[in-house]
Amino acid sequence: MRPVEFTPEAIIQAGKDLQTGGRNITGFALRQKVGGGNPSRLKQVWDEHLASQSVTRAEPVAELPVEVAEEVATVTKALTERLAALAVELNDKAVKAAERRVHEVVRSAGEQREQAERELADASQTVDDLETKLDEARAQGEALEGKLAEVQEVSQAQAVELAQLRERLTATEAERGRYQVEAERLRVDHDDVAKLRGQVEAMQAHATSLMEALAKRQA
Repeated sequence: MRPVEFTPEAIIQAGKDLQTGGRNITGFALRQKVGGGNPSRLKQVWDEHLASQSVTRAEPVAELPVEVAEEVATVTKALTERLAALAVELNDKAVKAAERRVHEVVRSAGEQREQAERELADASQTVDDLETKLDEARAQGEALEGKLAEVQEVSQAQAVELAQLRERLTATEAERGRYQVEAERLRVDHDDVAKLRGQVEAMQAHATSLMEALAKRQA
């Protein structure tokens, strides 16, 4: 069974009755007044009714007396002129302030540009000095590399010469060893010769003695 639907007119009338009775108009109050329905829909219908009735109605305005209208016109004219003069004055001050600001900005920009140019010149000079020092260091490095190459060549030549000297010394030591062996052999031979010479001399002395003894017997 479909729920009973209440017309907007019935809902609005219920709201008016509640309003006349001094009660708060809520969805549940409307539901109780009309005898049913969705409280949210009932309140929505009532709110739409209030919104349609809230249009402001223009009320007639009484015209000003002539003297008051003229005074208002005079005051309005004077106020308008004063406002215009104030606007001109304010505009002049604003323009002058803007010009001063522009002048200050331009002057500051010029100073900053000059400072930047000086710093750039200093930086350029510093770069030139560094490049000069770098060239000098590079030249010194090349000279040192040349000297190092010369020293290496001399060292290599000395190493070769030292190796040759060592070979000669080794050969000399070997030769001296051979000489020592030969000298030792010669010394042994010399001793043998001396012994033989002694024996020969002894034999000669013995022969001489025998000859002398023989000569005495013959005499």
